[in-house]
Amino acid sequence: MEQLKVLVVDDEQRMRKLVKDFLAKKGYEVLEAGDGEEAVEIFFEHKEIALVILDVMMPKMDGWETCREIRRLSQVPIIMLTAKSDEKDELLGFELGVDEYISKPFSPKILVARVEAILRRANLGGEERMEVGGILIDQAAHEVVIDGKNVELSFKEFELLTYFVNNQGVALSRERILNNVWNYDYFGDARTIDTHVKKLRNKLGEKGAYIKTIWGMGYKFEAE
Repeated sequence: MEQLKVLVVDDEQRMRKLVKDFLAKKGYEVLEAGDGEEAVEIFFEHKEIALVILDVMMPKMDGWETCREIRRLSQVPIIMLTAKSDEKDELLGFELGVDEYISKPFSPKILVARVEAILRRANLGGEERMEVGGILIDQAAHEVVIDGKNVELSFKEFELLTYFVNNQGVALSRERILNNVWNYDYFGDARTIDTHVKKLRNKLGEKGAYIKTIWGMGYKFEAE
């Protein structure tokens, strides 16, 4: 089985080595970059990179700008690392399409567990295709098509939409969504869900109305 490639971007060599060693033990091939510019070059040279672990504070090009550059052409899963615990930073990361957000210091074992969870979920579904209310979801290709046009969703937005469709008509609390879509004990703010739902609705256009708000609780997906 071919090794999955993970790009680790951090200006601290010690941190890169620590993460690389833990990932290598799990069978991943790890590419390294010491700043954002180098990361973008490596990413677009290696089209088959499966996931990016990206530090925020770096020389030449910081993590936010690096994320923007990658997101221009790719929806590869991105885990953002930061020494800051500011809620605004976390929300900015999700606005830019970050899939997971981990504050330093962190447990390398937990980081690896999250990497594995993301990649495992990305490969779920086989050839399963779902169509509801004019929305076609191809889990194998990780694509969403509405009225014959592909809709570009981030990894997490795709997971969220799939979860909604699989639970049509069910009132879903924010906590339940976090537990099932993020798939780990999330210690952030429930506004993470609201941020993703807002972006997902916008991208779905008029189909975004299928995602209905249940005030004081969460959301429910009801297709026509």
